[in-house]
Amino acid sequence: MSKTLELAIDLLARQSITPNDEGCQEVMIARLEKLGFRIERMRFGEVDNFYARRGDSGPLLVFAGHTDVVPTGPVEKWHTLPFQPTIKDGMLYARGAADMKTSCAAFITAIEDFVAAHPNHTGSIGLLITSDEEGIAVNGTVKVVEALKARGETFDFCIVGEPTSNKVVGDMIKNGRRGSLSAKLTVKGVQGHIAYPHLVKNPIHMVAPAIKDLVETEWDKGNEYFPPTSWQISNINGGTGATNVVPGEVQILFNFRFSTASTEQSLRERVIAILNKHGLEYEIEWEYSPPYITPKGSLVEAISQAIHTCYGVTPELSTTGGTSDGRFIADICPQVIEFGPLNATIHKLNECVAVADIEPLKDTYRITLEKLLLA
Repeated sequence: MSKTLELAIDLLARQSITPNDEGCQEVMIARLEKLGFRIERMRFGEVDNFYARRGDSGPLLVFAGHTDVVPTGPVEKWHTLPFQPTIKDGMLYARGAADMKTSCAAFITAIEDFVAAHPNHTGSIGLLITSDEEGIAVNGTVKVVEALKARGETFDFCIVGEPTSNKVVGDMIKNGRRGSLSAKLTVKGVQGHIAYPHLVKNPIHMVAPAIKDLVETEWDKGNEYFPPTSWQISNINGGTGATNVVPGEVQILFNFRFSTASTEQSLRERVIAILNKHGLEYEIEWEYSPPYITPKGSLVEAISQAIHTCYGVTPELSTTGGTSDGRFIADICPQVIEFGPLNATIHKLNECVAVADIEPLKDTYRITLEKLLLA
């Protein structure tokens, strides 16, 4: 059993359902301290985080990830117990195997190998680890980044260990993510008896033409790295449950997944203009996560070469998928990418990774360190 697999199994056996860490970070910290890392435990609310750094000079390459996992779902539907890591037919089964405790283990052992071979390396190595990525993500990476920014600390490169691979490990790197702009729109009408239409104002009818306009609007055309911005309704709720009552209001939840060809402000302004054009009385509450993009450059080149060496695959760059903590880190780091195992089983029953993919993942991270810090 490799030391990466052994460490992954240790982490996977801990029931760190978000936002709990259950000692995972202390296991990682103990190994980093032996390598001379300075450790900052940064607890915010009920969330454990740590930031570790070895070295004082630049460039600084930081590995970022999370020790929390999503709930298991019905345990009886798993083939193996979700917190009893099991190797079967060459696969390692456990909740968090792909997302993303195997990456966390690979971070540590890659650094151990690198430091053993290059104890007096130039530059610096960092880790930023949270237990609040799978949950509401308010006391995790975003708070650590705010604290680092407040004291003027920045990163040169960051690798987030999210499971980015699609069909085979190494076929995809995330070099950015779309922004997310959500809103709760409440359109006001006048409630009343459905048989007296002259005495009511049906908010569902009133908002329908605005919905049509929002659906048909071309928000942008995307760009080299992003597809066009998408607007989607996720929920509509209106009515009392009775068939003879016009509701007094209708509530609509919608979301933009938007490219860097648009801005939060431009999207808000265009939505408001459409709502106002239709003379609606409404209230709207917004929630925003920024996009980020890392153009082709030294980090993308280094890890792409490392992936090809370790997996024999040339990765494609992608910005698809949901949000990640990369969006926070990009505030203090000009080059952020995400790379990790296959994402086919993440958040599913019987989550797993191939044992044969684990050591090459560690070596990919190690070779990237060599390319960026020993150049």
